[in-house]
Amino acid sequence: MCGAAAYWQFGRAAEGNQLSFLYAIEWPCFAIMGFFGWWALLHMEKVTEHQEQARRDYEALMRAKAAEARLVAEQQQAEAEDPALAAYNDHLAALSQRDINKRGDQ
Repeated sequence: MCGAAAYWQFGRAAEGNQLSFLYAIEWPCFAIMGFFGWWALLHMEKVTEHQEQARRDYEALMRAKAAEARLVAEQQQAEAEDPALAAYNDHLAALSQRDINKRGDQ
C-alpha cells in the first residue's frame, strides 16, 4: 500500500504538484518503518517470571524508600515550623474544636 501511495504521489508530482515530491519520499519511509516495527514485534524477548518478580521487588523497595524520605521531610518541616505559624494553626484547631463542641458533634 505504501508503494502504491508513493507511485501515486510521484505521478502527481510529475504533473506539477510540488508538495507531492515530499509525499513520494515519505511513503517509502513509512513502509520501511512499518517493516522494522513488524520485525521488532516478532523478535522481542518475553519477560520471564523471574524478571517480573525482580521488577516488583525493586518497585516495593523504591516505594519504601520514598515513604521514608517523605516521613523524614515531614519531621524536618515540623521541627523547622515558624512559631507564629504554629500558634496560628493551634488557634484554628481550637476554633474548630469549639465549633464542634457547640454543635454537639463528638
